[in-house]
Amino acid sequence: MIQRIQTVFLALLAIAMIVMLFLPLWSKTDATTGETVVLSAWNIKSYFLNEQGEPDTAGTIPQRGAIAIGMLAIAAAVVAVYEIFQFKSRLNQMKLGLLNTLVLAALLGVSFYYAAYVGAELVQAPENGAYEAGFFMPVLGLLLNALANRFIKRDEDLVRSVDRLR
Repeated sequence: MIQRIQTVFLALLAIAMIVMLFLPLWSKTDATTGETVVLSAWNIKSYFLNEQGEPDTAGTIPQRGAIAIGMLAIAAAVVAVYEIFQFKSRLNQMKLGLLNTLVLAALLGVSFYYAAYVGAELVQAPENGAYEAGFFMPVLGLLLNALANRFIKRDEDLVRSVDRLR
């Protein structure tokens, strides 16, 4: 049924993935020039910051696409929403939960790859950069997906135990 707790977890997962599309994932600042590279779900851009720390002008580094992050986040949100409406078949929900786990793990891996390798090469600075709030959304998604899968399995076990008693 749609009013179960796993529906709340799956809805929160979808919301977290949509929010990830609009938050920065990673940033790194070159101390000598003041140029900051920011990774979002769609691209890697560079900016020069003003005195308040806000982006002022475009940087010298050309923009690079990171569309794989955005597409994986959308895929995870779509699978979660579709999984909500598969409440009549808990086995299908469990399969979709496994698929979503794989998509979220791939999303986390691709985000880390773009932050640690692609973005880090663009700015010469001794530190690794700062992981922003959007970077942790796939981790939150994995946690919410695991909780949803646990409660789906609990419902399936309950139905099977009741069927044995008949």
